[in-house]
Amino acid sequence: MNNNLVRDLALIIFSIFIAVILAKTGILKDLITSTQEVRFVGSFVAGILFVSVFTAAPATVALGEIAQSNSVITVAIIGGLGALIGDLLIFRFVRDRVYQDFTYLVKVSKSERLVSIFKLKLFRLLIPFIGALIVASPLPDEVGLAMLGLSRIKTSVFIPLSFLLNSAGILIIGLIAKTL
Repeated sequence: MNNNLVRDLALIIFSIFIAVILAKTGILKDLITSTQEVRFVGSFVAGILFVSVFTAAPATVALGEIAQSNSVITVAIIGGLGALIGDLLIFRFVRDRVYQDFTYLVKVSKSERLVSIFKLKLFRLLIPFIGALIVASPLPDEVGLAMLGLSRIKTSVFIPLSFLLNSAGILIIGLIAKTL
């Protein structure tokens, strides 16, 4: 088996373990809550945490709470910058490593049907579109980033796309929080 694949799976399992510990102890919630007094820092930190499957829920709540007492646009922009930083960290890992792991798995499996699906032009066009929709949604970004990584999107295109999509998602969360 590919050493990178084993290492990547071990890293994912380890991060799930750490996330469970953070959730059970309440450390993550305390971190976000303590930074809410400083709205810019709180928005930025919550934005960074907004992109991960392990921290998206408390970050979404924190962004909604910060937006209730501050400018929704400011929270969306600063949170979007934080989310961009979080996405860049994940994207750097995903773009090269997951692509290599994925192509390795496709080569290892002898199914011609699977290989032919990935060669379809429609598939290559849909993957980045679906990935962008996931990044824009309040759903955790890892799957969307993996899709964008598989499409081999350039970092120069990814940066403004991530910022705009995450800012739009945070803006929607803020607007919903303001109406509640």
